[in-house]
Amino acid sequence: QVQLVESGGGLVQPGESLRLSCAASGSIFSIHAMGWYRQAPGKQRELVASITSGGITNYADSVKVRFTISRDNARDTVWLQMNDLKPEDTAVYYCTANLRPWNGASLPPRDYWGQGTQVTVSS
Repeated sequence: QVQLVESGGGLVQPGESLRLSCAASGSIFSIHAMGWYRQAPGKQRELVASITSGGITNYADSVKVRFTISRDNARDTVWLQMNDLKPEDTAVYYCTANLRPWNGASLPPRDYWGQGTQVTVSS
């Protein structure tokens, strides 16, 4: 069994910061890209940021400069540092990992998702 567990969401005021964490656990053979998506009410889920196992990052234009993604490969953990938060950042944030479990080590990697954590930015 593979699990992704997120933490760090909450309610903040505009201009404040939050740091999201996501730890992958279970019978994992290898993890490739990890990332964060978000989904606001009435909107489609969108990519916020991603990072490869080699540290190459990719950001949505709306969060560049304000958000920073990082990871620790030894701990199978990814973080999202969110600064200067805006009301439009309000959403449920989901962690994702493209990985191979031990019982599928010879198969192509597939995406696993966390349960989501709510981020609300409001004055």
